[in-house]
This record gives sequence, structure tokens and C-alpha cells, in this order.
Amino acid sequence: MWWWVKRIAAIVGLGLCGFVAFALTLYLTNNYHTVIAGELYRSAQLTAAELTAHQAQDGFRSVLNLRGAAPQSDWYQDERRVSAELGLQHADFKLSARKEITPAEVTALVAVMRDLPKPILIHCLQGADRTGFASAIYLAQIKGAGHDVSEAQLSIRYGHIGIPYLSEAYPMDETWEREEVLLGFED
Repeated sequence: MWWWVKRIAAIVGLGLCGFVAFALTLYLTNNYHTVIAGELYRSAQLTAAELTAHQAQDGFRSVLNLRGAAPQSDWYQDERRVSAELGLQHADFKLSARKEITPAEVTALVAVMRDLPKPILIHCLQGADRTGFASAIYLAQIKGAGHDVSEAQLSIRYGHIGIPYLSEAYPMDETWEREEVLLGFED
């Protein structure tokens, strides 16, 4: 009689295990992904050793930190030191995933990404929300990629949860929706 409850519980349990495995994979890999091979990479905050290893592997020439300058923080000091040691151009561009990005900020972000030496590594803390938005904007505005390719950067695949009232990072989705219209992607 209660066989369906057991099946539903099993399905929910398997789904939860799958989600935990997925989240753990993103964490263990620092959410490091290739956006465009030889041109654009994205990640969570990397340690000095990880930054060195990924730079050796992919040859990026610049680092775009979307967390903003934080000179008193160890992670920031390490990132700046390693960037200097490796001859990388380092740029800081402060964004918050919890508030919409203004059109002026989007324009400035595009200019920074356009001007940085390629390949670029873009990162924020988790590599999901701000980094996803920046990657989507790069693809759409700099590379002229289509809607689906660009928007895919701001997705659950990278740990971004774009659900109103469930995600503090939903302002990234709201900003993207505004930018879609400006880019002529509206339905």
C-alpha cells in the first residue's frame, strides 16, 4: 500500500545524492571551466598554487577579479603576488551578486574585458554568479555569440541558481534579462 512512498523517497534520495556529488565536484575543481579555449576561462577563487597550475596549463595572460580590491586579505595579496611573478595583468572590478549591475557598470565591464590581454581568467568567490554573468556578457557583447550560448554561462551547470526568492544571486538574472533586450535577444 505504501510502496509509492518508498519509491518517491528513493527517487528524492538519489536526486539529493546526485546534487551533493555535483556541488562537491564544483567545489573540488574550483568551478574552473573553459569558456573559449585560448581566450577566456572562468573559476572560483583560486589559491596561489592553483592559479600557477592553471596558468601553466592554459596560458592566460590576465586575471579579472570580480570581488574587488581587498589589499588586507591574504587571498588578494597572494593573487597579486602570483600574478606579478607570472607576468599577468591583474584587474579588479567589484561586483555584487546581490544587486543588479547598472548599464554603466556593464559598459565598463565590457571595456575591461575587451582591453585585457587574452587569454583571460575571470573569477569571483564561487565562480557561479558574477563570473557567470561576466562570461555571458563577454560571449554576447565581445564575441557576438547567440542567446543560448551566452545565457548558458549563467546556469546551474556552474552552480548558479536563478530562481527568484530562492537565490540571493537572482539580481544577476535580472541584469541579464535587461541586457538580453538591449542585445536584441528578446523573444
